[in-house]
Amino acid sequence: MSALYSDTDPKMEAMQIQLWRQATPTLKMNMLAELNSFARMLALAGLRSRYPQAGESELRRKLAGLLLGEELARKVYGDLPDAK
Repeated sequence: MSALYSDTDPKMEAMQIQLWRQATPTLKMNMLAELNSFARMLALAGLRSRYPQAGESELRRKLAGLLLGEELARKVYGDLPDAK
């Protein structure tokens, strides 16, 4: 098996893979939920940086556009306030 990460010692990588294999389904789902939450936080931080004047509701709508795609986000949440 080839290395997943070039900056990780192969022994440590093998240990990580073994731990993932031994993890219960519940633990795996919890890890995925945490990763998903972290990704949303990073995306929201990026939006705040790009749109410093935007309010929370506008930022959350922009996040929905990123996560769902603009077409679905528009159907579910409506147009962005500045959309024409």
